[in-house]
Amino acid sequence: MTLRPPVEPMLAQAAESVPGPGVIRGGVAFEQKLDGHRALLFTPTERGGRVLLQTRRGSLVQDRFPDLVAARQQLPGGLVLDGELLVWDPEAGALSFEALQRRSAARGRSAPGLAARWPAYYAAFDLLQLDGAELLNLPYRERRARLETLFTEHGLTAPWTLVPMTTDPVKAQEWLGSWTDVSGVEGILIKGLNQRYLPGYRGWTKIRRRDTTEAIIGAITGTLARPQLLLLGRHDPAGRLRAVGRTVPLRPDAAQQVGEHLAAAGPEHPWTGLRFTAAWGSRDVLDAVLVRPDLVAEVSADRAVDRGVFRHPLRFKRLRVDVTVEDVPRFGDGTAAAAG
Repeated sequence: MTLRPPVEPMLAQAAESVPGPGVIRGGVAFEQKLDGHRALLFTPTERGGRVLLQTRRGSLVQDRFPDLVAARQQLPGGLVLDGELLVWDPEAGALSFEALQRRSAARGRSAPGLAARWPAYYAAFDLLQLDGAELLNLPYRERRARLETLFTEHGLTAPWTLVPMTTDPVKAQEWLGSWTDVSGVEGILIKGLNQRYLPGYRGWTKIRRRDTTEAIIGAITGTLARPQLLLLGRHDPAGRLRAVGRTVPLRPDAAQQVGEHLAAAGPEHPWTGLRFTAAWGSRDVLDAVLVRPDLVAEVSADRAVDRGVFRHPLRFKRLRVDVTVEDVPRFGDGTAAAAG
């Protein structure tokens, strides 16, 4: 049976550490987790058919990536790949999630210009169909072997690339520790070697590198006595307090601890009049309460940072009453930890 969009991609659940040997029967594979947009790519089986690029939510976006469509001649027909869309920023010399978002939103005449400025890449990590034959029921080890053979036999080059994979836990730990310092690599994915591809099922495991860092509490949701979320900031070089992210909901004991130190904001709060969204890219606005920005929170953050702003919610660890706001890393310093 030939796969046609929309196809639900197989998903991953979050974990904190690499599982030990024998936890997953049949062994595991580790892949680098790239910080892009999940996408399935379909090449036509019939002459004159269109290349289709499907997002995780089922939308077709091939018109926004004309450079990938133009490179279709490298690929055989009847192919379905699962992977990540990435965009390179030549000026920064690094992958850019912001540029990827710009390209993903582009339509019509603006798409070719953006493609020339910020070229796209497709990093494949799974093979769901080959020569029109569905492979979902094959174990991961066989799908991966066929994917690697596909790249070798067809001599695939940029913009097509293969996500690195290893079965060595030591190598995976190395990736988690040092490769996450590289732009665009945010962690690892763990997959059972004997796993079938199960659309919509969270059968894989993802581990993002998390670092401990500090930020200033500038606002909250909830009440001063019982805050629910912390809205955090850092000072830029000009001394302005810039919003950098928010935490996940606080545990009751943490909310009590923070509430004992919070004070209402004065009339000169730097965030007066600002609106805070509930999540990255969301239009939902939080009901925020400004507080005096003199408390430092120690938080756990992953490596997804754009222009100084954390894309994913932070995890509150504790108050740092032993440091001042001047000890906090400056805006744009990513997950750099404060002194002390």
